[in-house]
Amino acid sequence: MSAIMRAAAGVDDATIAARERGVLVVEALVAGYSAADEVLKGVDLRVDEGEIVCIIGPNGAGKSTLVKTIAGLLAPSRGRIVFEDRSIAGHPAREISRLGIAYVPQEQNIFPSMSVRENLEMGGFVDPKGSARRIDQAFERFPMLARRRRVQARSLSGGERQVLAMAMALMVDPKLLLLDEPSAGLSPIAAQRLFDDIVAINRTGISIAMVEQNAREALTVADRAYILVDGRNHREGSAAALAADPDIRRIFLGG
Repeated sequence: MSAIMRAAAGVDDATIAARERGVLVVEALVAGYSAADEVLKGVDLRVDEGEIVCIIGPNGAGKSTLVKTIAGLLAPSRGRIVFEDRSIAGHPAREISRLGIAYVPQEQNIFPSMSVRENLEMGGFVDPKGSARRIDQAFERFPMLARRRRVQARSLSGGERQVLAMAMALMVDPKLLLLDEPSAGLSPIAAQRLFDDIVAINRTGISIAMVEQNAREALTVADRAYILVDGRNHREGSAAALAADPDIRRIFLGG
């Protein structure tokens, strides 16, 4: 990108340089739920600084398995996972979280019987000293949580629960946020609000890798995208280019 083009786009040299450094690099990753069940069959993935990268594809393609393996919930049998130039493949989830990767699962991602504030305290358990400050930041970022800080999390709507789950993940001050189907089960309006929150989080400098069945909406907020089919890379590229591709639209976006 030329200096003139960067200036017109409002992008400085520091931002360009940052985006050229891969925060996360996954190469030839093979993983599954048993030695005889290889869900991922050599997947590659890259997330650069400041990016939103979405991972889409049909059911059973290995999307959730990919982010669980990056987060340390599954151990790969082969391949590389490098986070900020450090190999993390097979490391325990707790260690990976301490390094700056936060994972938000699709389900069971909050404590229903605890209050909103107590959920945030649980999210910050790895750094109790910084917890109070980050809770204040979460309430400032998500006013809805501040208003409902004392209510049990089970009383929140589906969209509000997802916001709480993301706020809990942010309590570890991550550099990379892994989201697994964040809009699953939400109404179109709630999903749009959630995607707006995801963009707002990204604008604070946090890189995001997002598995999403709502491929059409995911591609509108992402910088780049990967399409997985049967545990393998099928296509990758800029989100805008993939969204405009007639074949991608017909097969993955419903026309």
